[in-house]
Amino acid sequence: MPRYILYQRDDCHLCDQAIDLLARARLPEPESVFIDDDPALEARYGQRVPVLRLADSGIELDWPFDLAALQSHLR
Repeated sequence: MPRYILYQRDDCHLCDQAIDLLARARLPEPESVFIDDDPALEARYGQRVPVLRLADSGIELDWPFDLAALQSHLR
């Protein structure tokens, strides 16, 4: 099971920014879940994407999250 799940949309510049931030934080590559074709995920995450879910704790970070927020939740 991946440590991180990134809920995102196709052609989402904010999602691209989130992926860049995760790379700068040197986190393992997250599992990408695209919500576009899933009505349940669309209802849950539609206005919030990108959302990073920490699989171990279930914590979800809505965009905009930053390096400090990531580090505080990863301790």
